[in-house]
Amino acid sequence: MAKAKVYFIREITPQNVVKIYESLGIKLPGKVAVKVHSGEDGNQNYLKPEFMKDIVSYVNGIVVECNTAYDGARNTTEKHVELLKKHGWSDYYDVDLLDDQEDAEIAIPNGKIIKTNYVGKNLFLYDSLLVLSHFKGHPMGGYGGALKQLSIGLASSKGKRFIHCCGSNGSYEDMFHQDQDSFLEAMADAASGVVNHFAGNIAYINVMANMSVDCDCCNVAEDPCMADIGLLASLDPVAIDMACIDLVKNSTDVGKDHLLERINSRHGTHTIDAACELGIGSKDYELIEIV
Repeated sequence: MAKAKVYFIREITPQNVVKIYESLGIKLPGKVAVKVHSGEDGNQNYLKPEFMKDIVSYVNGIVVECNTAYDGARNTTEKHVELLKKHGWSDYYDVDLLDDQEDAEIAIPNGKIIKTNYVGKNLFLYDSLLVLSHFKGHPMGGYGGALKQLSIGLASSKGKRFIHCCGSNGSYEDMFHQDQDSFLEAMADAASGVVNHFAGNIAYINVMANMSVDCDCCNVAEDPCMADIGLLASLDPVAIDMACIDLVKNSTDVGKDHLLERINSRHGTHTIDAACELGIGSKDYELIEIV
């Protein structure tokens, strides 16, 4: 079996985001959703909306987000809309909050932990998906990348709680007291549901910049602990996340130990292993640098 292709550009610019997307040789069909992270109120590390403008325009896409399942500025549509204005997203885009009205189920018949997932109902209005991820650490998942965007990122508020609670409609407190590997496997399950729903009409771009141990969902996040590494693109969500992990491991940046401690202490790469076992990607990849 041929290795998955992961393309890599060291210089992070809006123009290079388009360039690395072009390297994939894919034209996403129909109505294109572009999944971003709007950034929690107070977070300093999230990718800013102006950085996305060229690629969103290039694919003729619609920026999409979902509400959160925890206290903050994004757990209701009303608050999230205000946050989108504050962070400048509304200056560039009409953002579709996918679970604004209601959510819908995606079946996951071969799921390890969950056999269904809940996404924003509006996701079904789109024909294809560009997953634009900020690669960094995460307090619970260890790291955030393409697989997290596919799972927690595209889950509705109900779906986020369902994944965190490993398939139960538990309370807010229950979200933080689950078996760690089961939670990571539930994330992989949820990611597989979205991948299978779009049936190949997905592309992935990971941006290795502002790499803090904390996620963009944290209102108080640590500052980045490593220098920026670059842009990656692939048609394989497992391969692109694996390549990011390997680039961190192979870096000479002294700050990598802090990021790797966060990833390893949360067993973060177990999500990659589980997603690979579910058949939605491969850890065997070829990194192709573009200059």
